[in-house]
Amino acid sequence: MEIELKLRIEPDAAAALRRHPLLVRHAIGPPRVQRLAATYFDTADLILRRHGAALRVRRVARRWIQTLKAGGDVAAGLHSRQEWETRTSGPAPDLAALRELDGIDPEWAGILAVPDLSQGLVPIFTTRFRRTSWQLRLDDGTELELALDQGTAEHETARAPISEVELELKSGDPARLFGLALELQAALPLRVSNVSKAERGFALRAPGPPAVVKAVPLRFPAQPRVEQGLRAIVGNCLAQIQGNEDGVTLGGDIESVHQMRVGVRRLRVALRLFERVAPCPAALQTEIKWLAAELGAARDWEVLAGITLAEVGDACPAATGIEPLRAAALALATAKRKRAAEAVDSARYARLLLTLGHWLLGAVAHEALPPAQQAALAAPLGRFAARVLKNWHGRLLRQGAGLSGATPEARHQVRIVAKRVRYATDFFASLYPPRRLRRYVKALTAMQDILGRMNDAAVAAGLLRQLVQADPALAESAGFVNGFLSADARRAASKLDRRWRQIERIGPPRRK
Repeated sequence: MEIELKLRIEPDAAAALRRHPLLVRHAIGPPRVQRLAATYFDTADLILRRHGAALRVRRVARRWIQTLKAGGDVAAGLHSRQEWETRTSGPAPDLAALRELDGIDPEWAGILAVPDLSQGLVPIFTTRFRRTSWQLRLDDGTELELALDQGTAEHETARAPISEVELELKSGDPARLFGLALELQAALPLRVSNVSKAERGFALRAPGPPAVVKAVPLRFPAQPRVEQGLRAIVGNCLAQIQGNEDGVTLGGDIESVHQMRVGVRRLRVALRLFERVAPCPAALQTEIKWLAAELGAARDWEVLAGITLAEVGDACPAATGIEPLRAAALALATAKRKRAAEAVDSARYARLLLTLGHWLLGAVAHEALPPAQQAALAAPLGRFAARVLKNWHGRLLRQGAGLSGATPEARHQVRIVAKRVRYATDFFASLYPPRRLRRYVKALTAMQDILGRMNDAAVAAGLLRQLVQADPALAESAGFVNGFLSADARRAASKLDRRWRQIERIGPPRRK
């Protein structure tokens, strides 16, 4: 199992990294410099890539080394993947030699034996870079390799630069990778990277706009413990957050901001779920709240400019003044989007991710925890989930008592609690019978949609007031839009009682 932390570095900062005092202090010997070239192979229809694997052949001095990387996961830049490596006689892969390796996963041995794979392998892209590597031994005895890679990935005439730092664990505590990265990042422009060289090369083969990444369903190992649930759930949230980074900083799809914001919201709920067994430091939660605010401002204005006002215009084509209002909202949405992009591309955001990764690994380091907390983290996840969902459902019922006659502020609080219950239920979904779970989630979703439309009207009213303050000429059209949205919110509210009774009747799912 290869465990490494990947960081992007600006090319002109490489010299400062080489001189950094931490490398001088912890290096076991002088750095090693290599010129490395590798070719990545797959079939024309990318069988290996579709299975989450990458196969390369790299020339090292006079030897040819083939490597298969597969499975594993990545969170906050920490890549954990299975890796199998052996020599070949030349620049082409030798799948038989890989299959015969001691310790290779039987599933992958079977995939490598598929005739279509062995007969259809072709070179897809190459990487060429200069690697400077240091073997480091930290004060606590943790040993790692720090590698600075600078070069290119190439597919036909297309090229992408490679400028990254890899911290690969050799022995000891994985959390120390994040600790060292945080010390380096204090003086160097380092950014966390979830993108491998293989992913960078495949992107050259099929270029396109940044993907919009939604949350993927969680699956736990057999008889999971609370600590496994914590790591899996937080990692799942981080995958959604980091998967939308390029969409926020480089793309124009408003859904990228939305999905990154959803990922941050899910992360905050996850931290609340586990706050009694693994409390997240207040300073880290403050940074996560900062990111949520930057994304939230961009999302609110993009919804008003790109969705709400468009819907009003379509529903009322004879209404005048909508387009000037929309143009003003779009200008602010563009400014807020730029600010959100700057936040995601900032050193502050990179430090947030590194600090979160460092905390996540340290939060379940049993030897450093009190006995009661160790026992709580070692408890079965199923029992923990059942207790949490029951308690949170009870909180929702108490918060929503008298919902139909509640004030807008009280309804907003019910919406927040309902969203938390929904996310928590999604996290633990694989632990419950699908039929009962679906009924509960469907009822929660229906009520969230109603409360969401009512909240959208309230948010839009606040944004429209800002537009009118900046340009009083927009007051008449803003008033028309407010009236339209208020009527829509009242129609939604008429269905609220029925949805609430469904939630009361169904109740939270029970364990298998």
